[in-house]
Amino acid sequence: MIDQGGLFFHDDFFGPPWWFLLVAGIIIAVIAFTILKGVAQWMSNNASPVETVTATVIGKRTSTSGGNNTSVTTHYYITFQFENQERREFAVSGKEYGMLIENDTGLLTYQGTRYKGLQRRLM
Repeated sequence: MIDQGGLFFHDDFFGPPWWFLLVAGIIIAVIAFTILKGVAQWMSNNASPVETVTATVIGKRTSTSGGNNTSVTTHYYITFQFENQERREFAVSGKEYGMLIENDTGLLTYQGTRYKGLQRRLM
């Protein structure tokens, strides 16, 4: 189908319309930004020292993504409070999420934003 008004094809150029190129460019830019942001976070974590501090579990939460004809993914997060009252939230596996409860205390090991584990202190 050839549109003489120029919406689908240009009179002097047989190719995709301008709006298709704009949408494709935006999608490619968003994907590139997301990849670059992930690589930058990964590099930052690798450059960070591995730290071990005494911490207490003060909160747990989940979030889900997907659904509506796609599989649902659950993301698990735990918030820790350090002895100096600083709080940090880390993404954890479902197994870690299930094993820890609020008020668990122990030695938290992390590297940047990467959770490495909690060695629980038995009371």
